[in-house]
Amino acid sequence: MDWESSLIKNLQWSADIINISGKQKVAAQIAEKVTDGDTLGIGSGSTVYLALIAIAERIKTEKLNVKGIPTSIEISMFCAKLGIPLTTLFENKPDWLFDGADEVDTNKSLIKGRGGAAFKEKLLISSCPKNYIIVDESKLVTRLGTNFPIPIEVFPQALLYVEQQLKKLGANSIVVRPAKGKDGPIISENDNLILDCRFDEVGSSLEKDIKAITGVIESGLFIGYPLEILVAGNN
Repeated sequence: MDWESSLIKNLQWSADIINISGKQKVAAQIAEKVTDGDTLGIGSGSTVYLALIAIAERIKTEKLNVKGIPTSIEISMFCAKLGIPLTTLFENKPDWLFDGADEVDTNKSLIKGRGGAAFKEKLLISSCPKNYIIVDESKLVTRLGTNFPIPIEVFPQALLYVEQQLKKLGANSIVVRPAKGKDGPIISENDNLILDCRFDEVGSSLEKDIKAITGVIESGLFIGYPLEILVAGNN
């Protein structure tokens, strides 16, 4: 039975897409990699959205059997709009993933999580044998933390304990991320709080050190994962 609703059908991307022509080229590269029977891990961001449009067109015209496992509610809704069938990690292991990033350094390490979905993004990246990270040139840095803080998802009641432990690890700035368009803080995809933290130095063990703190659900540091970086050039 149909809901007889236009909410999903009229869904639009929430912001202007910067460097759209370059991102569309990278999106087309992602769509070309799709083969019949693939289960895709689907990340977040505007380039991911453009890739979904291109993938949906291939599914429609070539009648491909493709399923997606999205990392966020927003992307789940766009999959519904575009007619991309969804599955879960209970049912399928993803063959490969495509996602964005906030920063990428020269070692292919990342900062991610501005969208509040770092936990599932990391779960899917860890589950996939191949991961494509699609970014524009503004996301390339020589040192992680240059332009963005590290997002850290925290169980709400552990907030002050986690703050104390992060200071011991060298955090020099720790703030609860405020929401835009609502009162109060951002709530993650898992109903937790997000701390935005800055460190003078991001060492190779920092991701594991942060995750070892009781009350930390996940961090937006991605160090040592199997990643291929695709860069959308400015046009």
